[in-house]
Amino acid sequence: MSLFKARDWWSTVLGEKEEFDQGCLCLADVDNTGNGQDKIIVGSFMGYLRIFNPHPVKTGEGTQAEDLLLEVHLRDPILQVEVGKFVSGTEMLHLAVLHSRKLCVYSVSGTLGNVEHGNQYQIKLMYEHNLQRIACNMTYGSFGGVKGRDLICIQSMDGMLMVFEQESYAFGRFLPGSLLPGPLAYSSRTDSFITVSSCRQVESYKYQVLAFATDADKRQETEQQKLGSGKRLVVDWTLNIGEQALDICIVSFNQSASSVFVLGERNFFCLKDNGQIRFMKKLDCSPSCFLPYCSVSEGTINTLIGNHNNMLHIYQDVTLKWATQLPHVPVAVRVGCLQDLKGVIVTLSDDGHLQCSYLGTDPSLFQAPKVESRELNYDELDIELKELQKIIKDVNKSQGVWPMIEKEDDLKVSAMVSPNFDSVSQATDVEVGTDLVRSVTVKVTLQNRVALQKAKLSVYVQPPLVLTRDQFTFEFMAPEMTRTVAFSVYLKGSYTPPELEGNAVVSYSRPTDRNPDGIPRVIQCKFRLPLKLICLPGQPSKTASHKLTIDTNKSPVSLLSLFPGFANQSEDDQVNVMGFRFLGGSQVTLLASKTSQRYRIQSEQFEDLWLVTNELIIRLQEYFEKQGIKDFACSFSGSMPLQEYFELIDHHFELRINGEKLEELLSERAVQFRAIQRRLLTRFKDKTPAPLQHLDTLLDGTYKQVIALADAVEENQDNLFQSFTRLKSATHLVILLIGLWQKLSADQIAILEAAFLPLQQDTPELGWEETVDAAISHLLKTCLSKSSKEQALNLSSQLSMPKDTSRLKKHITLLCDRLAKGGRLCLSTDAAAPQTMVMPGGCTTIPESDLEERSVEQDSTELFTNHKHLIAETPIPEVSSLQGVSE
Repeated sequence: MSLFKARDWWSTVLGEKEEFDQGCLCLADVDNTGNGQDKIIVGSFMGYLRIFNPHPVKTGEGTQAEDLLLEVHLRDPILQVEVGKFVSGTEMLHLAVLHSRKLCVYSVSGTLGNVEHGNQYQIKLMYEHNLQRIACNMTYGSFGGVKGRDLICIQSMDGMLMVFEQESYAFGRFLPGSLLPGPLAYSSRTDSFITVSSCRQVESYKYQVLAFATDADKRQETEQQKLGSGKRLVVDWTLNIGEQALDICIVSFNQSASSVFVLGERNFFCLKDNGQIRFMKKLDCSPSCFLPYCSVSEGTINTLIGNHNNMLHIYQDVTLKWATQLPHVPVAVRVGCLQDLKGVIVTLSDDGHLQCSYLGTDPSLFQAPKVESRELNYDELDIELKELQKIIKDVNKSQGVWPMIEKEDDLKVSAMVSPNFDSVSQATDVEVGTDLVRSVTVKVTLQNRVALQKAKLSVYVQPPLVLTRDQFTFEFMAPEMTRTVAFSVYLKGSYTPPELEGNAVVSYSRPTDRNPDGIPRVIQCKFRLPLKLICLPGQPSKTASHKLTIDTNKSPVSLLSLFPGFANQSEDDQVNVMGFRFLGGSQVTLLASKTSQRYRIQSEQFEDLWLVTNELIIRLQEYFEKQGIKDFACSFSGSMPLQEYFELIDHHFELRINGEKLEELLSERAVQFRAIQRRLLTRFKDKTPAPLQHLDTLLDGTYKQVIALADAVEENQDNLFQSFTRLKSATHLVILLIGLWQKLSADQIAILEAAFLPLQQDTPELGWEETVDAAISHLLKTCLSKSSKEQALNLSSQLSMPKDTSRLKKHITLLCDRLAKGGRLCLSTDAAAPQTMVMPGGCTTIPESDLEERSVEQDSTELFTNHKHLIAETPIPEVSSLQGVSE
């Protein structure tokens, strides 16, 4: 921040909600008075043209009515205004106004007033050019060394330079390789145009080369015709600056040399006429505009640079000479002579703040009032210190930094799921097969007590469940207002989702006295979708590959009362078997024991057991709560199905490995395809025909391989997504069984879920295996550690894809074993011995002694099924390598 502020000499605000840019400001004696006094010409994107001649009575006064000489609405947006000798037959100054599709040249004249109202000014259209292309910017000068007049060059959005010799159109040329237009300037000393291309390099084109090059209007001609009609447009010199340019300015304060100034996004450069760098300066702040304005000492140039921190810096070459503070961010800056005051700095912001200022040395000083001196009372200070320490201690105990605020008082969010299906299903583009896919409606209600701004409701469900609409926006909600939105949910894919729970999140801003824009808040509401949305009644099966048995402490309940609608009412209410068929086609059977307090769930797919098992436990709890029974509990005493779980992990990991190999092959074939294209292009461009040597056959074969590999990559990504969804279902089931097996609390189950389910989806940079391995390793070395040696291990700070899943499976088995031996999951530092908390990154192998290894293996044979695994590689589509082509 600068100690000195820019001294406000005159300022005004232009219009309401108008926008401006760097080409919208110009200073010149546009009315040709000849007294050397400049006028301020401003054009806006709303089409307003204004001309000011400020003459404040007192320094810092606002605008007077007579300061505005002219204001006219030209209807079309004004991109740039320039003043020069644009009319033939006279050397008087005229005003050129660039619109997106038109260039207009006006004369500005004033009529002396006979009364106190002052002089009258008007503009007269001298000529205009209708443009065939959308304009971007323009520059002017004495192109080709003409005397006494200025020519105009307009750059279009597609990189075409259109040259106008005053009232007539001269020619148009396309810049080679143009993608996006950049700033454009003309150097009279070298008679060349200088711009910055989208390749981030400064390019210079001679006017003579442009004039004799092939006409842009003849681009549709054949190659031979173009070669005969003109020369190829060749760049004079280039310089790579490595960043996009904001503006270009060419100055020459002596006749011996001129300098090309380029303002980049992070640096500004000073170049010689031949493109060599004189100097460059790395800027500390993001610049917004600049202007080289004078040369104070021999061989140096002073430059004004405005930035987005409301600062205006004055550099002498690369040395910062002055810094002053502005009340706005300037997008254009000019220096002129106003009312015999030379060197007035005129700045314009993007919202229309126009200010004329000068560099003063009168700082705005603030003198703090004197504080009454008093003697210190140390007893009172001790009491106050103890009170503050007590407050800090209470805050630390509550594990919160900010005081708790009743957010529910601001906004209440509730969700209601319709008990019945939609009369007309909203499901579209489903991939479930022959089954009829039904949809269910969910209504979310928002009730706010106070006024809220920018409330946005986002709804999320687990794929392959799909929402008909997932986002709702409310710009303003008045106090005591209720809003209700409805949407439908249906199953789109042929596999089951890992959860039936949805989440509605509302982000909003609550205005306060100190912050009218509002304080951001977030509130969420969860809702549960019915099982019948993805499941139909099915035929029970007596045999299955995977079985689970859930024990309870109460007598079995009729499955008809637990799952109404999934079985037909029979004479015997104690129906002890029920079948479920998911829309994807898999079957699940639920059996209730007649003699014992057990329920068995069985299926051909291990991951399909999760939803029915979870739904059974939830409905049993709800059933006994309605009966007034509070001591109902479930347990699991069987062996942990880690073998089946590890098979799903291996399958998911194999698909990741397969995806990497396919992408590597695709990259190789793409490189080969481009190399063949270059060879063929060289052959076709050669003036002496040469045989293709089967390059066309090679190109066709490589193209087919690229397409086949791209299809294989896409298919593997779909399979990987489905595999990850099934892996999440199996993970939920394993966490549920561990919780029932060890009777874990809700906090401990939450820790397991955070460790086993850290990702919503896989990414190429971060996968499930390495993330879970790091989290489990962190638990094993902290709360589940057995010795201080394990606690002293430091985890790596980088996650990378492992070579195989053996270490992950070993750590999962060790986690279950330590929980079986009485381990307790917690995150507090006082739960175990003193330890260094390290953010989980990549993991190192946890060393166990030989004795501990043996004990783990012995205990595992009783607790878990056999978990010896064979890693089978998924075959990759064979793609024969095509030889004979090199880069």
